[in-house]
Amino acid sequence: MVDFKKILLKYSNWKILLAISLIFLLIIAIFLYQLNNSSKQIYDLEGIELILREKLNSTEKELKELKNQDQVKRNNELQDTITKIEDAYKKALTTYEKLLDLEVLTADNDYAKLFAESLSLLSERNYASASASLDELNSKITAEQAKAATAAVPSAANLPVQNTPPSSGYSRQRVSIDIGEFVVDIVTADLNSTRVIVDTASDSDCRDNCPVLSLGDYVARSGAFAGINGSYFCPAEYPSCAGKTNSFDTLAMNKNKVYLNSENNVYSTVPAVIFLGNSARFVGASQEWGRDTGVDSVLANQPLLVSGGNVAFGGGSDPKQGSKGSRSFVGTTGSTVYIGVVHNATVAEVARVLQQMGIQNALNLDSGGSTALWSGGYKVGPGRNIPNALLFVRK
Repeated sequence: MVDFKKILLKYSNWKILLAISLIFLLIIAIFLYQLNNSSKQIYDLEGIELILREKLNSTEKELKELKNQDQVKRNNELQDTITKIEDAYKKALTTYEKLLDLEVLTADNDYAKLFAESLSLLSERNYASASASLDELNSKITAEQAKAATAAVPSAANLPVQNTPPSSGYSRQRVSIDIGEFVVDIVTADLNSTRVIVDTASDSDCRDNCPVLSLGDYVARSGAFAGINGSYFCPAEYPSCAGKTNSFDTLAMNKNKVYLNSENNVYSTVPAVIFLGNSARFVGASQEWGRDTGVDSVLANQPLLVSGGNVAFGGGSDPKQGSKGSRSFVGTTGSTVYIGVVHNATVAEVARVLQQMGIQNALNLDSGGSTALWSGGYKVGPGRNIPNALLFVRK
């Protein structure tokens, strides 16, 4: 454990370190107060979320100021302490967001107890034990995610195994591959009679408090006959999204021929799909595409699942992509376009399912609480409100 007394005596800027320590303890204390101060022992999710959002920004600001001190830059021991604080916060916030997604944070289960224990250990600066407690909680969450993903799969009892997409319209079917069977909701359309557009709630770049709509609202206002949720974005209920709520970072051209996030070079390596007339083009990085407004739509997201009939994604380091869930996609084969959801699958498994179905090119879309598919009504979802959606409209 770091000896804060020695550090305070050694450096002239002890007030800054003391301030950050007090802020750290204050946040944890408020957490514990919110988690325990109820006669019925019910945890107030909204209260926890509000506190996280309000305090996270101020804490990060103080940490930045501390980092910029010359003394800190020269002192490895103090820098190590700052790193431990940051790592602990990041892990706690990530865990909290997983609990939000699962909606399992209640007073009567092990999740809340472990979370409270982790916060208590953090308040005592016992980073190793806090990290171990959070790791244990994350293991339980992973198991819960697997159960939830299985429970959310539509009934497949009466579904025949069908490894090819429908020739047109909507289908719910079982697809069999070498590692098992997967339920797939899919909509097929012909690009000779269907135009694929992207609708966005904002008609310009938006960095925070961005407008969102339900998939059904996007379908209705665009006169679409089918649609699916779009790219990854930062949900308002996530504490880590404070200051960028409901924003998305990747490239898109909407139905009004407006390019969004065009200058965001940080995400210019993210794959994209471009629809024009009766064809579609998939690029490995959106920077490979210009800003042509003569096309019907552009939407970037990641990863690219299938390219030229070959699996393009076999797995990655993102634990969310490696967990089981309902996964949205858009794909094409020649002039045929598909949108759909593969249930109880990792992102890598979705790539294999779509390849088995003969889909030549496919791009992963957002999933989790945002997953929604519309074809004459919700087939999956409705999910949370979203900043963009990919839609099928008649030509």
